[in-house]
Amino acid sequence: MISPVDLIKKLTDVFTKNPNSNIGKLFTIVAGPINDLETTFKTIEEWRDIDTAKGTTLDLIGGNVGQLRGVATDEIYRIMIKSKIARNLSKGDVNTIIRVIALAVGADYSEIKIQQKFSDPLDPEPAALSLMRLPLDKLDESGIELSQFVQIIQKTVAAGVSVQSIELAGTFEFGSLPEEADPERGWGSLDDSVIGGKLGAVYEPGKNTDLPI
Repeated sequence: MISPVDLIKKLTDVFTKNPNSNIGKLFTIVAGPINDLETTFKTIEEWRDIDTAKGTTLDLIGGNVGQLRGVATDEIYRIMIKSKIARNLSKGDVNTIIRVIALAVGADYSEIKIQQKFSDPLDPEPAALSLMRLPLDKLDESGIELSQFVQIIQKTVAAGVSVQSIELAGTFEFGSLPEEADPERGWGSLDDSVIGGKLGAVYEPGKNTDLPI
């Protein structure tokens, strides 16, 4: 932020460098709009980034990649745009699907595991995928509904390939004997909500709001 004193210092010595002089008062008036303009330019620069853009600016970014907003919030729309960019470059293979999911929910590649159902020993099925592992907390943090997330995955896979199931991994598990304690995996505490593991979930089709994906 620039101040009237900063502007006065830039004057040559032929001018009176007194903040209370007429030219000092003029700089006091000018400094405000200059700072407002600087803030606006900074916002424009920051909003070129999908992660910081908001509102209609985010709509313009989505329009550049062919992704409509629909009724999605800014948070969910960012996920849609990122996944759309990845899908535009998608080959439909498992590695690409993992990359799209990782970009969408901010997870590491290593946290995602996909199984092709044709090799399933219990329920083999051609042209089908099962997302065997995805951290539930990552999906919660993104704010997107599970059925909407499935839409993104379904649009990423090759034509004719279906997404059979999604298992969301939590951290909760029972301890072994002899007794052991782990504040990130066991039962929680009423006195401290941070303690305790998180349950997982399994995807089941529902009647949630579809996104324009």
